[in-house]
Amino acid sequence: MDELNGKVALITGASRGIGRAIAYRFAAEGAKVIAVASRLGSHGNLQGTLEETVATIQANGGQAQAIACDLCDSGARQTLIERATTIFGSIDILVNNAAGAKMQMPSLSTSSERSWMFDLNVNAPIDLAQQLLPSLREKKNGWILNISSATAFQPNVPYRDSPQAAHICVAYGATKAALDRYTEGLSHEVYGDHIYMNTLAPEAIVLTEGASYVIDIAKKNPDMVEPIEVMIEAALELCTGKHIGQVCYSRQLLHSTDRGVKSLDGQQTIGDAFMLADINNIH
Repeated sequence: MDELNGKVALITGASRGIGRAIAYRFAAEGAKVIAVASRLGSHGNLQGTLEETVATIQANGGQAQAIACDLCDSGARQTLIERATTIFGSIDILVNNAAGAKMQMPSLSTSSERSWMFDLNVNAPIDLAQQLLPSLREKKNGWILNISSATAFQPNVPYRDSPQAAHICVAYGATKAALDRYTEGLSHEVYGDHIYMNTLAPEAIVLTEGASYVIDIAKKNPDMVEPIEVMIEAALELCTGKHIGQVCYSRQLLHSTDRGVKSLDGQQTIGDAFMLADINNIH
């Protein structure tokens, strides 16, 4: 329960979903967590806020603080690392989880939609990494994890429930492919300073709040679903181990390292199967 004891971790997109779960798991391992999202308070109809993430960590005995930062605002994100450093001191771990998608057929995707996705999904994580690197190089130690997606690769067609399902994620997948490539190259530039930088994607559907549109698919195909704990345990492995420039997938990584899957509070060892009964309880 102390793999991250004394470490400071900044996690973007931490108000809900995978980002929030990473914040919980890292805090349970002793990290001081800086939770980042575009705003304080609620965001439309989406469930989860930064305040709730921080309050839950603190209620469980952990340390966490929130910072609101619109990562699509290049001016705002240029000062994020500096602002965050004033809270718990220098940052040891950066998890670039925040991302966004404009699902559209590739023949109809607009320049403005693509520019928005590339700015949030590629430029923002690279900018934050570049801001943090001088500090990590000085310490000669640190971890940067970029959350990616299997949509970086073209799936078989037809895909899941319709041929269109393979096409509407093309532009989003292109941003993740770019992020994978940049991460690989940058990692090999900085590994000599003991900075470990990788990307991680789930192998199957993780049923977070943002994945409500695929719940029906998951109910019909439970083998296409993985519990969020699998993804989060893989993230912990990549933020504690000495992996260099890898494009990783959750289950593959855990099985290759013989790392067991634990609950988000770190108290229980669990399996990596997601039962149909669990899916049916999600609405």
